[in-house]
Amino acid sequence: MTENNETAATEISQLSYEEARAELVETVRKLDSRDIPLEDALKLWERGQELAAHCQAILASARERVAAKDQSGAGSEPEA
Repeated sequence: MTENNETAATEISQLSYEEARAELVETVRKLDSRDIPLEDALKLWERGQELAAHCQAILASARERVAAKDQSGAGSEPEA
C-alpha cells in the first residue's frame, strides 16, 4: 500500500457512517456523469469501494451491538 493509499484509508476510518455514506453517494453521482477520464473514474471507484466497506463495517458493528443488547435483555422484565 502506498503512502497516499494509507492516508486515504486512515481518512476513511475516521469518517462517521453518515459522512462516509454522503461521500459514497457523491462518488456514485460523479461516476454516473461519465464526464471524467478513465484514470479518475478508476480512482473514484476504488475510493467508493473503500467507503462502502467502511459503511458495511459500521453497520455490522451496530447489528452486533443490538443483538448483544437483545440477548442480555431477553430474560429481564421491562421497567414500568
